[in-house]
Amino acid sequence: MRKLLSLLLMLSAISPVWAHEGHGHTEGFTITHYFTEPEHFIPLAIAVVAVIVWVRRRRRSAAKK
Repeated sequence: MRKLLSLLLMLSAISPVWAHEGHGHTEGFTITHYFTEPEHFIPLAIAVVAVIVWVRRRRRSAAKK
């Protein structure tokens, strides 16, 4: 599980490389652009899943103590 979490965090860390002006169908630098364009949404979704997994693991390990 730790390897999966590390992979997800690495994939979301390289997302700024994909961001550039002139791609997609929406205005750049708007909230709509970041939630509708796959170049931004996929890393955002990966980061959210990684945080959820991390929080659940911490809660589970804290409950065992």
